[in-house]
Amino acid sequence: MKTDKSKKNQVIIQIVVILSVCVAGATFFTPKLLEILNSVLISPFEKKPEYRLDAPSEVLPLANLPLSERKASLEIIANKDTPSLDRNRAKYLLAVDALRNDFDGAKALQYLENLDRTYPILAPYVLLLQGRAYELNNNTEKAQKIWQDVINKYPDELVSAQAYYKLGNYDPKFFQEAINRFPQHPRTHDIAIKLLEENPQQKELLLLLAEYDIVPENKARVDRLVKEYSQELEPKQWDIVGNYYWETGNYNLVSSAYEKGTSTPQNLYRIARSYQVSDKEKEAKTAYFKLVETYPDAPETGLAWRRLATMSGGEEALSFLNRVDEKYPDEVVIALREKATLLTQLGRYQEATNVRDTILQKYPQSEEAADYRWQIAKDFADSGDYVSAWQWAQQISVNNPDSGVAPKAGFWIGKWAEKLGQNQEATKAYEYVLQNHPHSYYAWRSAVRLGKDVGDFNNLRSLPLQVEIPQQRPIPPAGSNQFKELFLLGEDQDAIDLFTAEIGKKSSSTDTLPVVTVSEQFVQGLLKQNQGKYLESINLIWNLKNRDNPEDIGEWQILRRSPEYWYALFPFPYEELIVKWSKERNLNPFLVVSLMRQESRFEKDIKSPVGATGLMQIMPETGAWIAPQINIKEYSLTDPEDNIKMGTWYLNYTHDTYNDNSMLAIASYNAGPGNVSNWISRYSLADIDEFVENIPFPETKNYVETVFGNYWNYVELYDPKIEEKLN
Repeated sequence: MKTDKSKKNQVIIQIVVILSVCVAGATFFTPKLLEILNSVLISPFEKKPEYRLDAPSEVLPLANLPLSERKASLEIIANKDTPSLDRNRAKYLLAVDALRNDFDGAKALQYLENLDRTYPILAPYVLLLQGRAYELNNNTEKAQKIWQDVINKYPDELVSAQAYYKLGNYDPKFFQEAINRFPQHPRTHDIAIKLLEENPQQKELLLLLAEYDIVPENKARVDRLVKEYSQELEPKQWDIVGNYYWETGNYNLVSSAYEKGTSTPQNLYRIARSYQVSDKEKEAKTAYFKLVETYPDAPETGLAWRRLATMSGGEEALSFLNRVDEKYPDEVVIALREKATLLTQLGRYQEATNVRDTILQKYPQSEEAADYRWQIAKDFADSGDYVSAWQWAQQISVNNPDSGVAPKAGFWIGKWAEKLGQNQEATKAYEYVLQNHPHSYYAWRSAVRLGKDVGDFNNLRSLPLQVEIPQQRPIPPAGSNQFKELFLLGEDQDAIDLFTAEIGKKSSSTDTLPVVTVSEQFVQGLLKQNQGKYLESINLIWNLKNRDNPEDIGEWQILRRSPEYWYALFPFPYEELIVKWSKERNLNPFLVVSLMRQESRFEKDIKSPVGATGLMQIMPETGAWIAPQINIKEYSLTDPEDNIKMGTWYLNYTHDTYNDNSMLAIASYNAGPGNVSNWISRYSLADIDEFVENIPFPETKNYVETVFGNYWNYVELYDPKIEEKLN
């Protein structure tokens, strides 16, 4: 085994040999020779630290902090003598801060010296920063040379698109190289937009944006493509246009594009559906019939028959639903459910029952079977037959344990068991729900029934709870390690650009199934969250449950076992303001953030169709009523602090109105005090869970269950003492 000393001696010998060759041959240090010499000098004495994403880090918790709060800590780590991944990360972030905030190229270069060799995972990004530093120092020749090095060293890596973009500002030929090599990269999209501003008459650039940059901001450009090049576009290119309009929700323009495109089941379905949502029923029916006649066995055809049924009635609708058979496994059970509903509406009750029995017999594990079982169980319970109700609900736990109604069924088994004096069985039922559906509203209700110290409707408003936010970002489950490193460092724009390029064009105009994987869609949600786009983020992640491919469902089930999934579904923005005003109003901060998530998805500028505005969705007249009572003369409902200040005051007011019963306070926030008072007079509050079940407004019932389901998740995630309370 060679010792460190012998290794150093070897290196010295190598250096001497290189220098001797140079002198003996009267050569000079060429760039290639300098590179070899540098690698010999640096590598053995300053070993590249092992790269592990999950290694403990002092730097990553600092990534989200502003420059003023992290600079001193980063300096200490960067100046350590021992090489480490954290030292590299600290230098990188300090260089970024020097360039981005101080425009100090010289300072940045100090941090970046040799960093491309010791920090290989981000080596091309280090070189990009070096180029920018020299550019700030007015050494544009050196900057261009370094960016050219990026292209030469990393010709196939997506980051090269950024180098092409930088170089294109000095020599436009590099713009065309980026377009040719990396059409999916966001910097290439910037290039296309820049070139179109100089010369709008460039069909290929318009097509590039329509295909790869599917965002609403490009609509005017795609409209121009259609208007000015309609006669030149080929069918495949019309598919690109149609896909752009479909993905951006411009359904009134979809059909005219796809009708000039290729004939595929997906394209024909989109033509028909776009007519339908545009209230052109005649054209929609014609298009659906064309689809079912042209592609009778395609997966889209089963859905087309169901769509035709919704635009018809009576026997005609039944005849369409009867066409949905085993050929269409994704649609057949849904069609049977719709058929049963239609038969009930027609007064043909026995036939409807027969159809539902078919669902139970042939598709016992379907969501529709679970819903039917629950309805039967509830009917028995309403008539006082708790034994039969229990038996039917139990079948859901056996056959449909992952269905949406399973947590509710498990909880009510416990409630019915209590009514029957079967307390041990009730405890088992509550424990089952808490263990198998831990993130549901009914898990919280089960914890309450088990006597856990988690608060109940009548005492949670002022529970002494602490909010603890994770300081470090999660490791994304998809994307390259290079992307993951950028994400963990908080370098969001570079991370977004790289990931966007990595997943490429995922909404292909010819694919019939989503090609963005479950993990990739989850990461898209994370990135939206880091941009402050919480509505889009939560929707992207929540909609993962709607995948119907078995592999996707399996991947989703694995993903949702991780805490990162739930942190992403239940983020905690505006933490300081929420905690501050919750404390001021003697409110539970987890209840406030739960209501806010339901009301606005944390979109501060959002406005409902009736005018409710901001984070806590305050009506303008309500705001005008609140303002003088809290001595506010000037305010804006879209200002986060103003909105939270007023929203928490109103939530405190509803609590005072209902003797600190948070369920009634939340119901009143949604439905108004008049309706809640009416319900109190109609239904007993002796069993609070039955009261919630009896709320006659489906929207308000769902609202109450959702807000308190949110509450339970926020407690689970952000209350550091929750495990102690549950155990």
